[in-house]
Amino acid sequence: MDMGREGRVIDAETLITRILQGKQDAFRELVNQYSQHVFHTAYSVLRDAKEAEDASQEVFIQVYKALPQYRSEGFKTWITRITVNKAIDMKRKLSRKPPEQLSGDHDEVMDKLPSRDEDVASLLIHKEKREELREKIEQLPDNHRDIITAFYLNEKNYEQIADEMNVTVKTVESKLYRARQWIRKSWKEEEWK
Repeated sequence: MDMGREGRVIDAETLITRILQGKQDAFRELVNQYSQHVFHTAYSVLRDAKEAEDASQEVFIQVYKALPQYRSEGFKTWITRITVNKAIDMKRKLSRKPPEQLSGDHDEVMDKLPSRDEDVASLLIHKEKREELREKIEQLPDNHRDIITAFYLNEKNYEQIADEMNVTVKTVESKLYRARQWIRKSWKEEEWK
C-alpha cells in the first residue's frame, strides 16, 4: 500500500491498472513504493551496494516490460522473485570478472536509502546490526548462505524457496536443517543467539 498525492491509500493492483492505462505517474509511485524492498533483496544476494543498485534498476525495467503478463499473483512475491533471479544472474556474471573490476561502497548507498519512521539513533543501531549479520553470513559456506539468506533475511517460506531454487520443499527443509546445524557447530553460542 502507498499513499497517493491526495492522501488516499493506493495498492499495487490499482497502480498496475493505471500503468497499463498509460499513466506514467503510477509507475513512479510503484517504484517509490517498492524500491527499498527491491534494493534490500538484491543486496542480500549480491552483498555489494553498487551492484544491488544496478540490479534494482534492471528489475524495474523488467517489471515495466512484464506488467502486461502479470496475473494478480501477489505483487510483492512477484517482484521479489524477479529481483532474486536478476541478482543471481548478476552474481554469476560478477564471479567471472577479475577482482579488480569489482568495487562499490555499500555504506554510501545504505546511508542514502530513505527511512520512514526511524530516528537517527535507531538507524545507526540497525545499520550496525545489519553489518554484523552480513559479516557472519558471508562466513557461511555457499550452500548454507543461500538458504539462510532466503529464509531469514528475505523472509521467504519453504514453498517460495523451493520454487526459486527449483528443488522440493523437503530439500529446502533439509538444507535449512543442515545450515542450522553447521551454525550451531561452527559458531560460539553467543554468536548465533
